[in-house]
Amino acid sequence: MCDFLPDNISEEQDNSLTFGNEDSLRYGGAQGICDDEEEEEEEEEEEEDEEDEEEKRRAAERERKKEEVRKRLMEASRAKKAKKGFLTPERKKKLRKLLMEKAAEDLKQQQMLREQERQRILQERIIPLPDLDSMDDDEMQETAQKFVERIKQLESDVYDLNYFVRQKDFEINELTIAVNDLRGKFVKPTLKKVSKTDNKFDKLKKKETAKVDFRSNLKTVESNKFAMEEEKEKEKLEWAK
Repeated sequence: MCDFLPDNISEEQDNSLTFGNEDSLRYGGAQGICDDEEEEEEEEEEEEDEEDEEEKRRAAERERKKEEVRKRLMEASRAKKAKKGFLTPERKKKLRKLLMEKAAEDLKQQQMLREQERQRILQERIIPLPDLDSMDDDEMQETAQKFVERIKQLESDVYDLNYFVRQKDFEINELTIAVNDLRGKFVKPTLKKVSKTDNKFDKLKKKETAKVDFRSNLKTVESNKFAMEEEKEKEKLEWAK
């Protein structure tokens, strides 16, 4: 704020102020100067207020972002903990038990369906045995002939099925060989597992056998020093005869 002039100013000073500063008084004088200063102060205060508001807004924005990041981290940690703690040992045990019960139930159901299918096929293929007591000889021979024909047909079907299975096995083997040739993979033979200690013992045995002195095992035979001379004498004697 601007302060007005004091009361102890003399008249001359007042006149000099009024007449010397005619231009300033023409446009308002001291009051105009004070008004300008007040306007400048107000503008500065407004600028400071705007800067303070901008700083507060930036600080609030930073806090908001920090809060969002904090919430995200907390949610991620909660989700991670919930995921880890979902399968507790008790739940695992219960789940394993339920899976075993479900597998046993499915196995029983499959066995039941297979048995039903087996019974149905047997009923279709097996010829019911007629009442032989009420048949005469001709009817019994005819029935026996039907059974013989049925057995022949079944044996033929079995032979055809076995031949079909052998053919399919051969085709599968040929296709497997072709695939391995195309891939460049060959069936490796199964190797016998040998421990390292056995190899060491084998090497030691080989070294021991190499150091064996065979001369010590040879038998000593008495040699006759005069064997050649005796043979010559015998030859001469035989020739002389």
